[in-house]
Amino acid sequence: MQIWIDADACPKDIKEILFRAAERVGVSLILVANKPLRTPPSNYIKALQVPAGFDVADNNIVQQIQQGDLVITADIPLAALVIEKGGHALNPRGEFYTEDNIQKRLAMRNFMSEMRGGGVITGGPSTLNLSDRQAFANELDRFLTRYRP
Repeated sequence: MQIWIDADACPKDIKEILFRAAERVGVSLILVANKPLRTPPSNYIKALQVPAGFDVADNNIVQQIQQGDLVITADIPLAALVIEKGGHALNPRGEFYTEDNIQKRLAMRNFMSEMRGGGVITGGPSTLNLSDRQAFANELDRFLTRYRP
C-alpha cells in the first residue's frame, strides 16, 4: 500500500501530517505536482514532478495507483477515478470519499460549477482549521491501522 498526494493544492499542514505518518509507520508517500516540491529527507517520501497541464498530475496518479492505495485529494473527479480503481480517497478535511457518497459529491460539484458558469457567486471552501487538521490526522491514523502492510 502506498499513499499518493495530489500535491498541487494540498495544504502544507496536511503534508506535514503525512510526512510524519510515513516515517512513523514506514509507508511509501508520493507527492505528485506540476511544480517542484520540497520534502524532508526520507526513505519513504518521494516527490514526482509532472509536466504542467490540465489534469496531468491527476492522470499520473490514476495510472500508477494500485488497488488498496490511498490518495489524498480534494479533487472530486480524481477521487471518483481512484474509487473506481479500488483505491481509497481522503480529502484534507478528513472525509473519505466512498462508493456510497462519490456520485452525490460529483453531482453537487457539477451543479455548483454550472451556477458559477452562470454568474452566480458561490464562494469557495472555508479555510482549513485546527478541527479539520485533527479530523484528517484521526482518519489517517485509523486508515493506517486498518490497512498498513
